[in-house]
Amino acid sequence: MAALALLLLVAWLVIVAVVPGYRQMRRTGEVPLAFRDRRGSPQWWARVISSVAFLFAFAAPIAELAGVRPVTALDQPFADLIGIALINVGIGVTLIAQRAMGGSWRADVDHEVRTPLVTSGPFRIVRNPILTATGVTASGIALMVPNLFAALMLVAILAAHQVQVRLVEEPYLLGVHGDAYRRYGQRTGRFLPFVGRFPADR
Repeated sequence: MAALALLLLVAWLVIVAVVPGYRQMRRTGEVPLAFRDRRGSPQWWARVISSVAFLFAFAAPIAELAGVRPVTALDQPFADLIGIALINVGIGVTLIAQRAMGGSWRADVDHEVRTPLVTSGPFRIVRNPILTATGVTASGIALMVPNLFAALMLVAILAAHQVQVRLVEEPYLLGVHGDAYRRYGQRTGRFLPFVGRFPADR
């Protein structure tokens, strides 16, 4: 399953990052990831932690192919099948969310750009469905190759998401959309339905 996990990992990145990023560049002339972050800023840290997470993501199946033993309790045929299903669900939700965003989709937060607030499609359920789907896909990979590298990948991805959303995206969207985003955040969960909603007095 390690070889299949590696193949699905590459397919995931191409489908949800490389292809949409190329389309964004063709449409806007902007480089999808400009790496303009100030060193030590929240977005810089989110990018560093995400990069580490994806290194662990590749290390997990490669380590298993090299002979590293998986966690025995999780190394079960049904776990592989659940993992494959989660990867496909995660990719599907990501594509649906990217389509819902339309021209507002960016590979990164660009503080020079003002785009409409998207609250339709999966954004009616959670404020960050693409990041939720990323977590689902990463969980699928971890089930297919359940070793230490996969566990570290999950921890790093969740940490990067928290930094990116709480310290970068939410302040940016509140600054751009003000009360509209505040009301949206009061009724919609951050990553899971009803969880992480803004308090009524925010």
